[in-house]
Amino acid sequence: MAVENDMQMPPFAAQYFAWPADQLPKDLRKQVACLRRDTIEKLHIFIAMDTSGIVAGAKKTLEAVYKYLNERGIEAKVIETGNMGISSFSPVMEVQLPGYSRVCFKCVTSETVPTILDAVLNKEILPEYAAGQYKNPLHEAYENVPFMHEHPFFVRQNRLILKNCGHIDPVNIDEYIAFGGYTPFLKAISNYTPDVVCDLVEMSGLRGRSGSGFPVGEKWKITLTTAADEKFLICNADESDPGAFMDRTLLEGIPHRIIEGIAIASYAIGAKTAYLYIKNEYHLAIDRLEKALIQADANGIIGNNIFNSGYSLHIKVVKGAGAFICGEETALISSIEGNRGMPRHKPPYPSTVGLFGKPTIVNNAETLASIPTIFEFGPQWFSKIGTQHSKGTKIFTVSGKVRFTGLVEIPLGTTFREIIFGCCGGMPGDKNFKSLLIGGPLGYCIHEDLLDTPIDFKTLEKAGFTMGSGGLVVMDEDTCMVDMAMYFASFIRRESCGKCIPCREGSKRMYEILEMITQKPAVQSGHDTLRRFKGIMQLGRLAEVIRDTSLCGLGKYAPNTVLSILKYYHTEIEEHIYDRQCRANVCKELKTFYIDVEKCTGCHACASKCPTQAIIGSPRKPHFIVEEKCIGCGVCYDTCKFVAIYQK
Repeated sequence: MAVENDMQMPPFAAQYFAWPADQLPKDLRKQVACLRRDTIEKLHIFIAMDTSGIVAGAKKTLEAVYKYLNERGIEAKVIETGNMGISSFSPVMEVQLPGYSRVCFKCVTSETVPTILDAVLNKEILPEYAAGQYKNPLHEAYENVPFMHEHPFFVRQNRLILKNCGHIDPVNIDEYIAFGGYTPFLKAISNYTPDVVCDLVEMSGLRGRSGSGFPVGEKWKITLTTAADEKFLICNADESDPGAFMDRTLLEGIPHRIIEGIAIASYAIGAKTAYLYIKNEYHLAIDRLEKALIQADANGIIGNNIFNSGYSLHIKVVKGAGAFICGEETALISSIEGNRGMPRHKPPYPSTVGLFGKPTIVNNAETLASIPTIFEFGPQWFSKIGTQHSKGTKIFTVSGKVRFTGLVEIPLGTTFREIIFGCCGGMPGDKNFKSLLIGGPLGYCIHEDLLDTPIDFKTLEKAGFTMGSGGLVVMDEDTCMVDMAMYFASFIRRESCGKCIPCREGSKRMYEILEMITQKPAVQSGHDTLRRFKGIMQLGRLAEVIRDTSLCGLGKYAPNTVLSILKYYHTEIEEHIYDRQCRANVCKELKTFYIDVEKCTGCHACASKCPTQAIIGSPRKPHFIVEEKCIGCGVCYDTCKFVAIYQK
């Protein structure tokens, strides 16, 4: 009589970590090779199902892949991945045949899926769709197909954190472990005491990857040495800056790396409970994070008595309402406690009195994602990357008017020019560079003269600005800097918690002054002109008062964008005030429209659509625009079918 064996195999993590890496049994080595895609037995297709990919149409691409395989009866493995870096290439599909290199295809729509796959199955790579192939000595490379690491976007990068982002299945813990994941964490808790872990991080020179860049190891030591019955660690993934999406991309592409960073940091400060704070709108990131946490718990990576080390850790996910103010650490702590997210006075700092009054470390997701690298290669190795005062790499999200948008991870010390014109290919359409926004709405708009500034905490501080969270927004000649200043003043006005008067009232007044100079006065009088002039003269002083007297970081940094625009783009502001002109033709109420009498047929279509009856003329005869009545809405420009209306 046969006896049914209901014994389950131990998790892969338990099998893998039971052996030294160089002494794995044959069956485990084979499994690791399969997880790393060094050896595969059938067709593998990878679809980048991150937020930017989904917005670009990746879901339809994925459906087309399944339809193609089903109709032809082809056996294949389809894997959903994160973003590999270049958002401009979305939707991205990568294909790997047994024995051959993995090839990346860009801008793959549902219509082009059959064409690409037909060619690949015949071992042919269509150059019009191929972005490049990945180099692997175990795989046969295709001829005349460039390697991805040689692409201009990647050639200047040093991808330590992002090396597996977009390359592995985000919610497959076995893959993460096969690529070296969680080995640094187990090394830390098995070989080092918490104070030694803090020492090693301090030796590495790692600084916080947002704000002023406080030394991480030094910050951890404060909490470790503070006497308390309970301590906490918080991963701040509340990414609210327009133009910044590195935390979202990390959580969508490599959530296990964030978990590993949290685990090492929690052990270092003696915390048994950690929180990850994330905005509720990041649905995909939350879904993958929660799945990764379940897997980590099932494999014994987190939980009680982790791998018999005596250390226990539980990680909780807290979903925020999306308030920008909760990016400030004390407001974030208030939100986790169940209160309204509002800043607190400092000192005391959270490192001594934080969550529920206990010592608490708050690090952002990128900072924590850097930690495993230090324990994988050692603090001395890590400290050799970067500059004297800024060690390691930094992830920047680049958006706006550049050829290649996405995430770049560069060694600190690289210049902004290398990122924009090197990695990201410069301005599309031969446009001229105008400005670079660093650090989101609390950051700075810098002029082209500053693009050669090395990205280093000390150097940037001397130049008068900070690195911020790492969001870079590139602007070309078609951008109005006054309009940009007004946008960020409006953003700060909406996001201010209202606790302190300088921020609450000052941000509102900044917006009103900027709005006033982007409009034509209803009455062309000297009084209106004087108001516009006095407003802009007071704007700098107002911004400085807000900066010097606000309670929290939001208020103190809120005027940065406006002050930097006043400093570097004062000529453009003067044009708005004195000439009532917007050189970029962005400010609608400053646009002046004219009718070319030689092209106008007198069809009267523009006059019938004009909301202020500013267009006059007889039927079938040239019409005219009464400038005093025109509000610059542009309806006539959009209506005219004879290209008779133009603007100055």
